[in-house]
Amino acid sequence: MKKAVITRPRQAQLVEVPDPQPKADWAVVKVHIAPMCTEYKAFCEGWKCDHLGHEAAGEVVAIAQPGPVAVGDRVVVMPQSPCGVCALCVAGEYIHCQHCVDHTAFHGTPEGQGTYVQYLLKQDWLLPRIPEGVSYEHASVACCGLGPSFGAMETMNVSAFDTILITGLGPVGLGAVVNASYRGARIIAVESVPWRVQRAHELGVKLVLDPRDEGTLPLIMELTGGMGVDCALDCSGTVAAERLCIDATRRKGQVTFIGECGDPVSVWSSNDLIRKGLTIRGSWHYNLSGFPKIMRIIERSPLIDKLISHVLPMSSLQEALELSATKETAKILLKPWE
Repeated sequence: MKKAVITRPRQAQLVEVPDPQPKADWAVVKVHIAPMCTEYKAFCEGWKCDHLGHEAAGEVVAIAQPGPVAVGDRVVVMPQSPCGVCALCVAGEYIHCQHCVDHTAFHGTPEGQGTYVQYLLKQDWLLPRIPEGVSYEHASVACCGLGPSFGAMETMNVSAFDTILITGLGPVGLGAVVNASYRGARIIAVESVPWRVQRAHELGVKLVLDPRDEGTLPLIMELTGGMGVDCALDCSGTVAAERLCIDATRRKGQVTFIGECGDPVSVWSSNDLIRKGLTIRGSWHYNLSGFPKIMRIIERSPLIDKLISHVLPMSSLQEALELSATKETAKILLKPWE
């Protein structure tokens, strides 16, 4: 089979490797769609990477034993390789599993990892079925396109009664716009890249503020009657945006970070947590039991097509990664068989 690798700074290619084989409860999935996420960072920095991608939609083509999926099932491939038996996995919070399977040790080969591949291996219980009538392209956004913000909004119980601040309108932030719109919430967004601002407007966001403007926080407060937003969601992974979320959220409001950030943000136990009464949390993905809900959003929301900006053959991998690095895209989908 063909898979994608990064070999040096801003250089990627396809290579031939052996097809993976099913084992125990691990099924072989023929990948029809591999969405792109943060892989462009490794591409730009030149981190050699042999296993790219962590989200996919495809078809089960081989199993080693009877289980929850059968050959021919159309499925979404959930991320990670959790153990499946710990308390977190059993509760559907598999993304936080502390005992993930060592893929190479278990299978005797490193192949079948990642999703920029023609075939992959995944535990059968992490392959929820795609409803009839939903395309592979649309189903694939059930991972990082909609997943992180869906999980966060489920926890914050975002509804039509809320005003939500969304900072950072990359593919994950634009997915947050889709989720918040579906729930009927009032959206205030913050973004500086003109392409992303325009796409947010196309998704129906009336107000997109520039984080470089010193008047952004005062304007948010003015628009909320001096109280602040009910909840805030940072999708940018920047300290300035995380701090803006904290400062712009009302007393007893909720703040959730889903953008990965390697730098510390200052949170004051007195002013932010005790006196203001904020709830501040991080959220990675969503509970596996939420999959039917996210599929209903995909089936019913008129905004899903706008969340996908490019569909490219995996043979155009170099072009796709260069495009992703411009930050002028929504979700980019790769087709491994083209």
